[in-house]
Amino acid sequence: MKPSRLGLAGKDLAAKSPAMRKVVHLAERAAPTEATVLITGESGSGKERLARFIHDRSRRARGPFVAINCGALPETLLESELFGHAKGAFTGATGEKKGLFEAGNGGTLFLDEIGETTPSVQVHLLRALQERTVRPVGATRDRKVDVRILAATNRDLASMVADGTFRKDLYYRLRVVPLEVPPLRDRRDDLLPLAREFIARTCRDNRCGPCSLSSEVLDLLQRYAWPGNIRELENAIERAVILAEGQPRIELADLPPEIRENQPAPRPGATEISTLAEVERRHIVSTLARLGDNRKATAEALGISENTLWRRLKSYGLVRKQSTEGDH
Repeated sequence: MKPSRLGLAGKDLAAKSPAMRKVVHLAERAAPTEATVLITGESGSGKERLARFIHDRSRRARGPFVAINCGALPETLLESELFGHAKGAFTGATGEKKGLFEAGNGGTLFLDEIGETTPSVQVHLLRALQERTVRPVGATRDRKVDVRILAATNRDLASMVADGTFRKDLYYRLRVVPLEVPPLRDRRDDLLPLAREFIARTCRDNRCGPCSLSSEVLDLLQRYAWPGNIRELENAIERAVILAEGQPRIELADLPPEIRENQPAPRPGATEISTLAEVERRHIVSTLARLGDNRKATAEALGISENTLWRRLKSYGLVRKQSTEGDH
């Protein structure tokens, strides 16, 4: 099976890890349907990217993709944003306004941070999902809407249901197809392709020449825990490219302090001389990076078999299991 590719809003993010391939496969099956999808995962793990992926492969792809962060607005403003309002509905409502449910007609409405909504908003959302109608704030009549709902949260909605802070009926309405995006630390095979994507985009946006990762940087990125997930990686790479100032290779000094400080402290009395095993590891990782993560080409360049290369990479913690196809 070839690695899946996620063409998202002009981006092409690789899903090479087994964990992410499984998510992408389920998303591909759900995309052409009208099913409501609930995407869960840690903050910054790429939930909106996955939602755009589903929209782009749905029958609604030519329609709008409308996203809103439900945790960014107070209850009254959120209701107005979602459902619209009538003229005079509240102070400052000088005219009628369509809500995002109507703005998304024919397309997809992505409700991010759905777990932050209040009980009142949850009631209105449930009605909109069940009846396919909305009533603007201050209005007396319902309006028909034709929009597919995708929702996301980094919270445990099942626990919130048990605590009584999230409606059980809305929860089951939302999770017709549940998708859990794994954190970046659990999908290390995706890290290098993602880093290359962000490097290429940052170089293009800042009109600087191409650059790559030094073997030391690559090693450190693989060992770092990435509490901020893909968003943190993207920000770190953007900073590194800018600080590299057109140099052909990103070095450790270009990385944010919190990542650099993740390096293990040297052993007391240790010298600057590297062991033969460490020299071999750095050479293999550096060659793999230069050849675009292509294991077949890397094995040929190093004069070893692909199986030998895979065993080395596995011992470095850079692969989870042996791939059944050549990486291209």
